Amino acid sequence: MSRLLLDTQVLLWWDLNDPRLAGTARAAIEESEAVHVSAASAWEIAIKTALGKLTGARSSRTAVAEGGFDELPITFEHAQAAGRLPPHHADPFDRLIIAAAQVEELVIVTSDAQFSRYDVPTIRAGRMSGAPRN
Repeated sequence: MSRLLLDTQVLLWWDLNDPRLAGTARAAIEESEAVHVSAASAWEIAIKTALGKLTGARSSRTAVAEGGFDELPITFEHAQAAGRLPPHHADPFDRLIIAAAQVEELVIVTSDAQFSRYDVPTIRAGRMSGAPRN
């Protein structure tokens, strides 16, 4: 069994029971020994909600608690690891999630194709966004 870290989009899809969350990802979440959500996701949701870019999202704390997930605090080690990542991804929230997964040895559940450019195991959560275009 894997220990998982949900990216922000996956947390939102899970909380809304959104059909874009692939069945294989949903099964992995349901069967995992531990599922974590980074404080970076709570921060991202709060900022996007305040800017009006995200509406209808519940409190991250409520979504995490009701999902049976574990909160993953941001540590100095996560922050320093994020700073050492190659610049494949510019999003600071995603960089923190990637770094936390590396430090904590977690598998990331994501729909972001850019995550695969890093040395971190992933589970595809749905149609991959952010894929390089030809």
